[in-house]
This record gives sequence, C-alpha cells and structure tokens, in this order.
Amino acid sequence: MEENSLSEILQVRRDKLQKLKEKGLDPFKIEKFERNAFSKAIKDSFDEYEGKNVKMAGRIMAKRGMGKVSFVDIVDKDGRIQLFVKKDVLGQESFENFQTYDIGDIVGVSGEIFKTKKGEISVKVSEMSLLTKSLQVLPEKWHGLKDPDLRYRQRYVDLIVNPEVKEAFIIRSKVIKAIKEYLDDRDYLEVDTPILNTIPGGAVAKPFVTHHNSLDIDMYMRIANELYLKRLIVGGFDRVYEMGRMFRNEGMSMKHNPEYTAIELYAAYEDYQYMMEITENIVAYCAEKVLGTTKINYQGTEIDLTPPWKRLSMTEAVNQYAGIDFSEMNFEEAVSAAKKLHIEVTEGMSKGHIINEAFEEYVEEHLIQPTFITHHPVEVSPLSKRNPDNPEITNRFEAFVNTWELANAFSELNDPIDQRGRFEAQLKQRELGDDEAHRMDEDFLRALEVGMPPTGGLGIGIDRLLMLLTDSPSIRDVILFPTMKPIVKE
Repeated sequence: MEENSLSEILQVRRDKLQKLKEKGLDPFKIEKFERNAFSKAIKDSFDEYEGKNVKMAGRIMAKRGMGKVSFVDIVDKDGRIQLFVKKDVLGQESFENFQTYDIGDIVGVSGEIFKTKKGEISVKVSEMSLLTKSLQVLPEKWHGLKDPDLRYRQRYVDLIVNPEVKEAFIIRSKVIKAIKEYLDDRDYLEVDTPILNTIPGGAVAKPFVTHHNSLDIDMYMRIANELYLKRLIVGGFDRVYEMGRMFRNEGMSMKHNPEYTAIELYAAYEDYQYMMEITENIVAYCAEKVLGTTKINYQGTEIDLTPPWKRLSMTEAVNQYAGIDFSEMNFEEAVSAAKKLHIEVTEGMSKGHIINEAFEEYVEEHLIQPTFITHHPVEVSPLSKRNPDNPEITNRFEAFVNTWELANAFSELNDPIDQRGRFEAQLKQRELGDDEAHRMDEDFLRALEVGMPPTGGLGIGIDRLLMLLTDSPSIRDVILFPTMKPIVKE
C-alpha cells in the first residue's frame, strides 16, 4: 500500500478519536475496567456461565454484519470469543459509537452468555465502552504478520495477530520456574551478581564495553557470572545459582543472540560427575513438567531427553568420527594428524587446541541425541580442574543436543597457583591476537588463595533449551525482543 493512502487510513482513525473526544468519550481517560470472566473459562465451562451476566475486555479482531445486528470477535489474555451486538439491546447512542470502532480497538463489555443458533458461545452485549483507540492498522487477517524480521521488531503486533506465538513464551516462563523449583528443592540459594564488571571473566568471549562516567573507567557487560559465584563458594555458601542475562559481543545466528539468558550453579564438595546428573535431570524435569514427556520432536527429529545421557571423552569422540586417536600423540604427531584432517595449525596452538578444532570440525554435527563430551584439553579449559590421572585434560564436560552445546561444566579449579598459570597462558593467547582469551583477575586469585573447597560448577543456555522444548527454529523465536539492527530511514 502506498504511503499516502496508508496515511489517509491512519488519519481516519485519528478523526474518529477526535469525534469521541468532542462527545466527552475520550477512551484514554479511562483508568480501570473491572473484569469477572475470560474467554477460555467461559468456553470450557459453558454450562456454569450460560445465562449469567459477565464483564469482559479484549481487542477487536473481527467485525461482521450490517444494520441493527453485528458479530464481533474480541481477544483477551486466554483467547477469542464472539460478541453479539444488537442495536435494540445496546441502545441507539452506544450502537452508533460502536459502529465507528475499528479492528485493533480495545473494548470493555457487559452481557449475558448464550449460544447462537449456529452453536457459537457468545456474549449478548448490553453495555460496551471503548477503552483504547488503536491508531495503527493491524496486518490483514488472512495473511497476518509473516515477515520474520518484522515479527521480531514488532513483537507486540506479532503477539496480537499470531496468538500461537504466545505459547512459546508461556512455556519459557514455566521452564524457568521449573528449573528454579528443581534447584530450590535441593537447597540451592538464588543470588544476584554484578552485570557491570571491571574485568570480563568466567568465559572465553568478546565483551561489550561501556563507560562509567562518575568513576571515569571503562566497564564490561558480563560474559558470565562464574567468578562471582565462586567467590560466594569461598565465602561459605555451599550451593548457589543465578539465572540472568549474559552479553557477548560476537556473531549472530539462529542459535546466537548478543544478549541471552543462562543459568550458572555451583555446589561445594561436588564434582563434574555430579553436575552431569544435575544437567540431565534438570532438562528431563523441565520437559516432563512442561510438556508431559521427555521425548520431543525438534524440526522433524525425534530426540529422547530421558536420563542417563551418552558419555564420550573428547578424544574418544574425535577417534569415533574423525578416525584419529590423539590420546597417545606428542605435539609433532598431532600436527601431522591435523594436516590429514585439513586443520590449519597456527602460531600458539598446542596439541589440545588441535584436538578441540578436530572435535568442532568433525564431531559436533553428529551429536543429535543428548551426549556429554568429557575431558577437554587443559588449554581450552582455563577454569577447570586437571584430571589427576592425565594432567593434559580436565574434568570438564559439555552437553550437546541436536548438535548444539547446551551446557558446560567442570570440577572447578581451586588451586590458585595453577589458576594463575592458566590466566598467564591466556594472556599469551591475547598477545597473539586472540581477543576472546581470558584476562587476569587478581581479586579472583586472591579469593582462591583464601581457599575454595572442591566444587562442581555448571552453566546451561536457557534460550537453546527453550528452542528445543518449543520446537523453535531460531533463538529469536524464544526471546521476546531479540537484538535487531535499527532501520535507518533515508
């Protein structure tokens, strides 16, 4: 539609609003409307409501009929219901006002519940008032709002014209509640830690930078809350967790958004094996609680979330899918193997980096069913404890489902001397150009020197979990307001 004609349509709505104001019926002056019934309850329990007078409110989504009788569909928080609007019942003046109402307007009504001759449960309206005048035009009924980019930018319209979208966010709320319920029942304490940090730590990622005017220092949006939660373990809390937004200044894709929701939890005197059990049980608990099953269908693929999940070490997985066993190789042999796998070995890379590259290149795509990949190389695990039998690897795991990393966990490194060495190795990686490498955090090292008990830690990506449980193809489908590039008007 041309801009000029659209402007004319918008002007018509403003003119209608002005006429209502001149009558003393400005809808924007109404502050409250008492409701005592909702669409779903009425339809589910019609026998209880039939013949009773109710007060309802909702947005007009359809108008049918001419003359002295009209049928109107309104949508409230639970769904859609039909209004039967008759001039003789509503009254001359109110009916005339009603005829000026548009699709998208929000109305409050009183009336009797009945069933039409066609069997449609409806409200026979005796009173109607305009509560909000919509000054925009909603997308046309049959085509709706289909453009994904526009849907994400105008989520408020998406929720109105595509009501099924709401279900994913209702599930989101239920899953978050279920996770907290699971942990609260096991004596975990929910806490809050800073979002603005002076040092971006707890993960290997590129941060967002901001500036604190009063202190005149640059600060970083958190990339993880790990190091603060570990400080609390040092301080004497045995079990803590925090769910919230993390921020990583990295690429965007169907499973990456710059700000996303994650949960991290830590348990003193536990290890990565315990965290594996927690991970599979949390996911299964959420699926069972919210969906009623641990067997889901994601985009046509059947996935069984039932514990226990498969367990493979990283070298076992590389051997299985790439056909090369790195476990007994020295660095030179690993470099030779990398060439066979067409993996480029650059300055600063070690055997551990090569194994990790081989895993990402040859293994991840095969991890459809839930799988724990364990014992990552120490070079790519700066915060996890070394395996006592093999100091080249760590007691760490990543949980994969549908080829995605869903969770990351370890037996936490609590040796401050080893931790300092790991940080120093990360600094060397930064000097070689890796701007995602971990930075030195002297206060965290001081906390470890005070003494942290043996601890298991876990991080779960909530948005990716929700993609699985809602069968959503993109992370943007489970984030109400995903990050979008602004539209610049010329």
